[in-house]
Amino acid sequence: MSMSEARGDGGRERLVVIGGDAAGMSAASQARRLRGPDELDIVAFERGHFTSYSACGIPYWVGGEVAERDQLVARTPEEHRARGIDLRLRTEVTEIDVAGQRVRARDVDSGAESWTSYDKLVIATGARPVRPDLSGTDALGVHGVQTLDDGQALLDTLAGVHGRRAVVVGAGYIGVEMAEALINRGFEVTVVNRGKEPMSTLDPDMGRLVHRAMEGLGITMVNDTEVTGLLTGRDGRVRAVATRDAEHPADLVVLGIGVRPETGLAGAAGLPLGAHGGLLTDLAMRVRGHGNIWAGGDCVEVLNLVSGQEQYVPLGTHANKHGQVIGTNAGGGYATFPGVVGTAVSKVCDLEIARTGLREKDARRVGLRFETVTVESTSRAGYYPGAAPMTVKMLAEHRTGRLLGVQIVGREGAAKRVDIAVVALTARMTVEQMTALDLGYAPPFSPVWDPVLVAARKATARVRAAA
Repeated sequence: MSMSEARGDGGRERLVVIGGDAAGMSAASQARRLRGPDELDIVAFERGHFTSYSACGIPYWVGGEVAERDQLVARTPEEHRARGIDLRLRTEVTEIDVAGQRVRARDVDSGAESWTSYDKLVIATGARPVRPDLSGTDALGVHGVQTLDDGQALLDTLAGVHGRRAVVVGAGYIGVEMAEALINRGFEVTVVNRGKEPMSTLDPDMGRLVHRAMEGLGITMVNDTEVTGLLTGRDGRVRAVATRDAEHPADLVVLGIGVRPETGLAGAAGLPLGAHGGLLTDLAMRVRGHGNIWAGGDCVEVLNLVSGQEQYVPLGTHANKHGQVIGTNAGGGYATFPGVVGTAVSKVCDLEIARTGLREKDARRVGLRFETVTVESTSRAGYYPGAAPMTVKMLAEHRTGRLLGVQIVGREGAAKRVDIAVVALTARMTVEQMTALDLGYAPPFSPVWDPVLVAARKATARVRAAA
């Protein structure tokens, strides 16, 4: 039985939000700041149990560095409701009727359905973990890690599993972080990765440094290998991960293959999707061709300011910014999201990993000619206690010297140095211009020539020699 809920009681507009995490609830909260409950009704649907949480923190909760689940929650459902947002948990939107300006929602527990009309719509449906089309992926003991519900289910399994052998499929950010988390929980961990090195967001020569660090933690790395299936026992639980050449015993499997935009609803409604499957928006985060529909977070594609092409970059930093922009516009203000340069950081134990801009294969894909340099330096003055090695790789455009990308792998103090390159990329600086940057210096923080500037000097020389 389907019921209908008319919009705009008392002449008020209604904003409907699909998705209750970073982008969706940031949009709802910002719209509420600009327009009070007497001007704008806000209804938000979330199919899970939680809102406004840090999915990026889940590996650290699973690994024990974060003690409690609630520490990852930025704002509870009760706090949102107290701000005048009609938040409906455990309610999944199953259809968007663009022509009729309404959405159909189903109560996950009771199955009851109803239609809710909208004047303005925000789509923040996020992403879904990639589950390979292989046998056994739905077996007991096989987990994706995308939501707090996923994290809780994994912890419940950890508490009850009898063996201590874990296999992580995939070696991207989630795979690497989950491998470390499981090591911290006392498991024997094998990572099966189809790439030549872990962290495909890095060039292979930099990924090799991550490989060494993972093996140093006691993680068994199986690279350049495709999974052919997950094998189960008579009890229905996973018992091994099969590849072409071997079977890797497993009492627990974590799928860390990555995520895809959750845009099934949007696609069925005829909304425009890009090459990566994400929604396409304009600078104001409006869905292209639809003046009263916005989209943000892990379900959209964004413009890469370095390559000039659309890219899929599912990160919480972007989702929160998207939400602010959407909420401002939906609330009657004006804001834009110009794009990204492709920045990400992570860690393996005390090894810090950072990248921004283009990798070598990204630059080749868009037809750029480039020069590369790699430098070895230290995080502090070499004579100062605690100085640790750091490797910086830099790409510069052939002839022009425009900075194209930076990758950094090192110990404490390495990762956040990538922010220097982020600003330089955004400003379209050349590597020669970077050499004059007035960065902070004192022996406890940096050598007199910061490693990023050393790379910029070498890149400048390489560009001049190649001209």
